[in-house]
Amino acid sequence: MQGTGLIKFLVVVVTIACLYSLSFTFVTRKVERDAAAYAQGDMAKEKAYLDSMAGEVVYNLGVAKYTYREAKGQEIALGLDLKGGMNVTMEVSLQELVRNLANNPKDENFNQALENAGIQSRNSQNSYVSLFVDEFEKLSPGTPLASFFATKDNATYINANSTNAQVESFLQRESNNAIESSFKVLRTRIDKFGVTSPNIQLQQGTNRILIELPGVNDEERVRKLLQGSAKLEFWETYDNMEIYPMLENVNSALASTLQAAKKEMASDADTTVADSTDAGLLAALGAGQDSTASDSTDNQLALQNPLFNVLRPATGLGPNNQPMLAPGPIVGYAQLRDTAKVNDFLADPAVQQIIPANVKLLWGVKPSPRTPEQLELYAVKPTGADAGPVLAGNVITDAKDDFDPQSNSPMVTMYMNSEGAREWRRITASASADPNNKRAIAIVLDGVVYSAPTVQGEIPNGVSQITGNFTIEDTKDLANVLKAGRLPTTAKIVEEAVVGPSLGQAAIDAGINSSVIGLVVVLIFMIAYYNRAGWVANIAVLFNVFFIMGVLASLNAVLTLPGIAGIVLTMGTAVDANVLIYERIREELRLGKSVRQAVSDGYKHAMSSILDSQITTFLTGLILFFFGSGPILGFATTLMIGIITSLFTSIFISRIIFEWMLTKGWAITVSHRWSENTLLNANYGFVQNRKKFYIISFAVLLIGTISIFTKGFTLGVDFKGGRTYTVQFDKPVDLEDVRSSLNETFDMNTEVKTFGSDSQIRVTTAYRIEEVSDEADKAVLDKLNSGLSQISGTNHEIVSSQKVGPTIANDMKTRAFYAGIASVIVIALYILMRFRRWQFSVAAAVTTAHDALIIFVLFSILDGIVPFSLDIDQHFVAAVLTVVGYSINDTVVVFDRLREYLGIAKYKKEPIGDTVNLAINRTLSRTVVTSLTVIFVLAVLFVFGGEVIRGFSFAILIGIIVATYSSIFLAAPMVVDLEGKKGLTEPTVSDDTTGKANLKPAKA
Repeated sequence: MQGTGLIKFLVVVVTIACLYSLSFTFVTRKVERDAAAYAQGDMAKEKAYLDSMAGEVVYNLGVAKYTYREAKGQEIALGLDLKGGMNVTMEVSLQELVRNLANNPKDENFNQALENAGIQSRNSQNSYVSLFVDEFEKLSPGTPLASFFATKDNATYINANSTNAQVESFLQRESNNAIESSFKVLRTRIDKFGVTSPNIQLQQGTNRILIELPGVNDEERVRKLLQGSAKLEFWETYDNMEIYPMLENVNSALASTLQAAKKEMASDADTTVADSTDAGLLAALGAGQDSTASDSTDNQLALQNPLFNVLRPATGLGPNNQPMLAPGPIVGYAQLRDTAKVNDFLADPAVQQIIPANVKLLWGVKPSPRTPEQLELYAVKPTGADAGPVLAGNVITDAKDDFDPQSNSPMVTMYMNSEGAREWRRITASASADPNNKRAIAIVLDGVVYSAPTVQGEIPNGVSQITGNFTIEDTKDLANVLKAGRLPTTAKIVEEAVVGPSLGQAAIDAGINSSVIGLVVVLIFMIAYYNRAGWVANIAVLFNVFFIMGVLASLNAVLTLPGIAGIVLTMGTAVDANVLIYERIREELRLGKSVRQAVSDGYKHAMSSILDSQITTFLTGLILFFFGSGPILGFATTLMIGIITSLFTSIFISRIIFEWMLTKGWAITVSHRWSENTLLNANYGFVQNRKKFYIISFAVLLIGTISIFTKGFTLGVDFKGGRTYTVQFDKPVDLEDVRSSLNETFDMNTEVKTFGSDSQIRVTTAYRIEEVSDEADKAVLDKLNSGLSQISGTNHEIVSSQKVGPTIANDMKTRAFYAGIASVIVIALYILMRFRRWQFSVAAAVTTAHDALIIFVLFSILDGIVPFSLDIDQHFVAAVLTVVGYSINDTVVVFDRLREYLGIAKYKKEPIGDTVNLAINRTLSRTVVTSLTVIFVLAVLFVFGGEVIRGFSFAILIGIIVATYSSIFLAAPMVVDLEGKKGLTEPTVSDDTTGKANLKPAKA
């Protein structure tokens, strides 16, 4: 094999890279095990331990050192369905934004257009702004939109003569700004919340923001945090030298309290009085150094200077390198892990008496790049109305990230309205009045300081430039923050899912069990069927799983339960390429070739089938990635990564092993005696009996269609909207009793299903479906608990919940529909491109659609009959698209063999039906074996994968069975009917296209 050295080098490099990526997960898990062992079940103690480790180096590679926080950012994070937590989708209210930009007009047609656009946006792919403009032009055809939007605040962009198109462009830009600003605000709020490995994504092309918060158990606090309005403010600041004496008093008061407490606990304690002078304390703390230099110093400072032990005063070096207080509004620095402790100290009632009412202490938004583990503390003056900020953020009309024309460094330009400009002139004049002591103005959003630029002079016109040591990303963020005051809109939770930790642990157990059992089943089957070659395939599979996990870690991907399902499915599909290669090697050996030549030709001639089958599956995974959301993205990511790694391992690693075995003189066997001739001389009349199979498929589809129109489907909550709860009882309950009680409580039909066991149920209700407010959530939950409490003799616990608004549900259905259509079209186009025959492309598209429809009709027919949920939801769509991609695999193998035969002169003279039938029979063994490996692992996933993905795995399982049926009985035979009497033409050659001179079909 050519390039063996390069391939070996690649294997070594990829292995080392995967080990490196996975090592972070092992390191963080060890730290977390140590924390759990230290805390002994005390969650607060465990969190405090992990907080204390955040800035500590836990992984030292010599050339690079990583703190726990940095290592945590590189690990494989667990999704909510595995770890528990909260998943929400926030929707920025563009209706509220447009109304506010027009100063809340009372015009009836204007407000009706807003309402109509909101209703239409549920089912339309057009933007809310374009829908609003269309509706307004229908209702008020002669009224220009500029009459509403040509206000003082909008004067920069809109005037009385602006056209409707210009207004639409302005509204679209402001909508995008509002969404970007909301994203920035939410990201900062989440960072403040202290969640480990949060995930926040802006869903491109929409006004929605997806947020995942693993491990969160205080849902009410999260809702309040996320849904509060952004509050932008400008505050005057103090100088550090003005605040330091106050902090010193706080430090002394805390020290007295702690020392008194220590004396009470140990009267014989030897306490040393510290030097409390400014110079002595500053020298002890050090200028610009970490105050926790040694354990002894740390313990001494903790007792004598409790505040300054965790909050280092802002100091610098003065004359003769003596420590001195640094000028400016920053009054201290704290390690990230110590900020909570500083807050506790400052909230102490005794300390509150020391801090004057006209002093507020606020944290900076994030650490600076120079000190990534430290946060600044600012001192601001409440000099405005009601002891508040000196200026509110609603005076901002625009903000742009730009570049300083003199230094070409990033900066922000901020614009204010006339009212704000007047106040800003007064404020900046006062702040810059003393040329030797120019003051800073703090820009504060949601109580956090984003920037505190020093005022260089009076700003008379309301146009300010904010410069500093900024990166381009910093100025973009600051501009978005300033726009938050300009864009008065809110973001509401329109979709929500809460998974309890117990359900998450059950999902982890189910995922691990299904993965291990699925792997064992594949390994045993390959050895049992392919003998020594099976061992080679198994080594490749193990490498494949290792590479998948390594790539997921390197991409910082989130591992979800569907993602684990993707890994399990990949175990089955990973051996498909090996099966195609081994079956081809068998054929080459039967032609009398040596083992070395048979291996070489087997790999060469199987390559086109392998690539075609894997590429089609990859394409559907790609479509699923773009159209899916949440856990489905995890499945699509894992599926695509698995396809790439399985190609690498099955083609290259297995080949290297075979080459090594041949060099060592080891015997290579690709079968046992019992499996050697399996389906060797198959000569079934698939083409001759094709119409019977057409009738069978038509009959099933007809029965299913009747079922769909009479019985219908059970739509999951993500497709119909509403709220779903998983409820665990302490003993088995009767579903009819629960259903009857809840129907009476909600005064409407409530869906109640068993979920995994007789003591666990899933409840779905449409009660107050149109409302997504916190009040509606609480009302539904109260009614649910009220209805469940009426089930006598039982106690219950809600272990997970999900809320989907009607807009989200309609959007999901639309995306699912387009994803299905796109998959069929993409596959048909790929087949057309590869095989250059429209008959192949049409047959592939028809059978692919057939497979998907069969799954739909079976879900309708079997719903309510089988003892598990068959909801039509996102997981179902992912399953169907997976089947769509996989169903073409075996079809491609048959088409590839048919193309091969049609390139041989002998078969040009044969009836097309005979040649097609021969191609099906000669590939029958590999079709059956590749399907069996996948069916085995899917059966394991169905039985052991847990209730959450049981419907998902069932859909793929029956889909693979149907896909195998259609590949054999429908796809290739359909080519005969599509071609008609004309027959397929191919340039005549004396040899076949693979280089073999006289290929003959085996006789029956």
